[in-house]
Amino acid sequence: LSCRRYPTVEIRAETFNGSTHVPVPSDSAFLKALLFELRLVDDHVFVEHRDTCTRINHSSVYSVRTEGGDLWPVLAFQKSGVIYACLPLVEETLEPRPPLLTVSGLSQGLALLLGIVDYISPSRKNEAELNAKIGQLRNLLIQACPLGTPLNTNIRSLNSSFDDIQEMPTDENQPAWRSNTYKGKPQVNVCITEKVKCMQYDKRDVVDMWQVYGAVNCKCDIEGSAPNVTLSLNLPMNGPPLQDIVVHHCVTSVDPAMLMSSSAEPLDDSVYSGPYKFPFVPPSDSFNLCYYTSQVPVPPILGCYQFIEEESQFKITVNLKLHESIKNSFEYCEARIPFFNRGPIAQLEYKVSYGQLDLSREKSLLVWVLGQKFPKSLEVSLTGTVSFGTAGKEHPTDYVCTGNTAYVKLYFRIPDFTLTGCYVDQHSIQIFAPGKPKITASGELISSDYYIWNSKAPAPMVYKTLLD
Repeated sequence: LSCRRYPTVEIRAETFNGSTHVPVPSDSAFLKALLFELRLVDDHVFVEHRDTCTRINHSSVYSVRTEGGDLWPVLAFQKSGVIYACLPLVEETLEPRPPLLTVSGLSQGLALLLGIVDYISPSRKNEAELNAKIGQLRNLLIQACPLGTPLNTNIRSLNSSFDDIQEMPTDENQPAWRSNTYKGKPQVNVCITEKVKCMQYDKRDVVDMWQVYGAVNCKCDIEGSAPNVTLSLNLPMNGPPLQDIVVHHCVTSVDPAMLMSSSAEPLDDSVYSGPYKFPFVPPSDSFNLCYYTSQVPVPPILGCYQFIEEESQFKITVNLKLHESIKNSFEYCEARIPFFNRGPIAQLEYKVSYGQLDLSREKSLLVWVLGQKFPKSLEVSLTGTVSFGTAGKEHPTDYVCTGNTAYVKLYFRIPDFTLTGCYVDQHSIQIFAPGKPKITASGELISSDYYIWNSKAPAPMVYKTLLD
């Protein structure tokens, strides 16, 4: 456990909330309460305030129940076996709870936690190195966040030893997040990464769900202590608007209407649809300028999966169709078909209209490699039959995938393409610094939790329409 508390911030929180203030408990008590809330302990016990279906958490913001009351908003997530959490200050009354978009401390806390993830993650496979880095965090946080407000979220750029800390820049205009100054030809590199999540059921009474999450990464090598840069994100005509926009703390001003568009509310004609202009003073290293979501009208690949038991064999049918609006040029594309709670595949007969089917070494997973392109028809199919041997301890198990409940999971990346159509107009990038900068802009679409469930069996559902 590595923890950093800020008494001055706790006093400010008490001042804001008065009699409704919930004190932060001891480190050990907070950790115990957080683990319980995240279902990492006692997950087999039903606790109504935590597990009721009426309380579905759509973000990484939690209300953690302690002896003194409910602590909110606790920002927490788990990555590679490490839990990252912080309790941002809400500079307004907590009753009633304000909308998340109005709590500026949340985006600051998220930026700080992501900086810590970036610092720690490369060492996650080496326990000794991981423990050493966690041990250095306290010194690093004194520099990154000395009095509770993040000044530099790029933890990797900081020095772990106080002996090596250089003096603060003498230029009073240089912001704290610019840890050094660049010398050389100015250049700006921007990459828009969109990830698409999807749940498809191929059922009349169940609504398929999909969501796009975007991040705009920038690397600005520009001379000067505080260079001003303006970057615009554009959408094609009638493109779905960007929503749930969270900006980096180096952004100096934004149109408030840009931040008010929320995916929790239905879209209307007045929603802000760009261009999305971001003036900022860039950090020295690579950083994510903003994050966003979008409600695109169709998923990139539509699928249907049927897994049916016939006597002692199982019949498999998978159909995939690439939507015609999607760029048909993949870095990779494959469909993985796992079989849980069963023995190894003893017999396999199949036919694919396109691509190649491989069987994993453990004989519990089929990998359908589709390669870099779909055929001209944009449709591919797989049919076959499988039979299973006796299950052993080495074969995968799953609490959800019992009986015929099963899925196909898609993995793909499309370079130089975004599902929203969002792009950076290179001519709109303004840099108020000497020299003509070299500007490169790119985009990519990556699958993330892209599931196609067996339509012939029950499946976990997010929403279900009511039948007449």
